[in-house]
Amino acid sequence: MPPRTTPSARQERLGIELRKMRDSAKQTTAQAAAVFNLDRTKITQVEKGHYPITAERVRMLAESFGEPDAEYITALASMAEERHKGWWDEYRGFVPQGFLDICELEHYAMGMQSYQICHPPGPMQSERYGRAIFQYAQSPLSPRVVETRVEQRLRRSQMLMAEGAHPYTAIVHEAALRVQFGGRDVAREQLDWMLELSLRPHVTLRVVTFESGGFMGSGQAIIYANGPVPRLDTVQYDSVDGPIFLHTTEHLNTYRGIIERMTDRSLSVEGSRDLIARLKKEI
Repeated sequence: MPPRTTPSARQERLGIELRKMRDSAKQTTAQAAAVFNLDRTKITQVEKGHYPITAERVRMLAESFGEPDAEYITALASMAEERHKGWWDEYRGFVPQGFLDICELEHYAMGMQSYQICHPPGPMQSERYGRAIFQYAQSPLSPRVVETRVEQRLRRSQMLMAEGAHPYTAIVHEAALRVQFGGRDVAREQLDWMLELSLRPHVTLRVVTFESGGFMGSGQAIIYANGPVPRLDTVQYDSVDGPIFLHTTEHLNTYRGIIERMTDRSLSVEGSRDLIARLKKEI
């Protein structure tokens, strides 16, 4: 199999997990490479996500490293078996790589929790609202680029909001509901759309009010994606330079705690819907 020039965040994650296993076993790259009679540089490339690895070899490495968690090994082997392209690959070269990495993360997640302070989560944004947000991008975007990004975002929404999709929870600060991107009509439409989505069986929407007294974290948007096993959970947060992906045990515990505490501070599902309906009337 040929090497990859630009591995996705998920492909890099598989390599990182293999590196973690090797480090835990206190083995060198040369010792790992000896399992397959390969040069140690090949193992280095695998651990960076630049070189693919088969599911069989993942299992062989896990056995060599003495990894006892069978579910974890099975999940890693499944990641190695992924060869097909996802719907997001249609946008490769047209939207930033980070956008595609987020779509891939969401596609394979067993559940999602989103924590937003400045604007509603992308998958819950209406078409006109999303278009208005892209017009406030860090660098001005051409109309064609804006429309491509809006289209990609809408497809992302269709996947996550579809009937039968995995559980999706959005914790949204009241501030995000009051910012009128695109003007009053667009803002009202956005609140209507969120109310409609909140009625879907797999969607949970909760609002953190101004009266709750501040918020946890640094104010950035957070996605917590549940993996097939807790060790493969992922945190993604936004930055000016693009999405950041975190998955150390310390990071997962920290951000899981943030989401849990903000959930405790939020209104009930019914109370959140009532507040959104009230805000819509005030616009």
